[in-house]
Amino acid sequence: MKTHEFLALLRQHSAKELIFEYLPNKYAGANYHITEVKNTHIEAVDCGGRADAWNETIVQLWESPTEKDKTRYLSAFKASSIFNRVHSIKPMDQEAEIKFEYGNASFHTAQLFVNDFQITGQTLIIKLGVLPTLCKAEEICGVTSDQEAVKAGCCNPTSGCC
Repeated sequence: MKTHEFLALLRQHSAKELIFEYLPNKYAGANYHITEVKNTHIEAVDCGGRADAWNETIVQLWESPTEKDKTRYLSAFKASSIFNRVHSIKPMDQEAEIKFEYGNASFHTAQLFVNDFQITGQTLIIKLGVLPTLCKAEEICGVTSDQEAVKAGCCNPTSGCC
């Protein structure tokens, strides 16, 4: 999901509680805070030697240990005001993919992408997901699937594609 799409969703559903689902039926606690918004520029070189560059918006979610008993979630309106403040200080690339950095005692900290969203009653649920690690030079390596990458030894130092 692009940053501008997420922000529009917040504006359209400003009266709703904003809930993040990090695994199916597993939700960030109501005690979460948006602690940081990162405007990142990534410059990368894949295993086939090709350069690439892109921007991402990474939002850090943190659960406050002092608010474990909290039952009301942050409103989409409040979240939108946080993003507006960030944008006024450090403008966000509206076309950048938005990701969420989250972890808790039972889930490793990870950058999660927006897989989907759901509107139910008074809530806006952002469904997050994990992207698998992939060979970025599949066509150079002659790989068409993850299973074939394993069989072909793609990105193995002796494969010739790295």
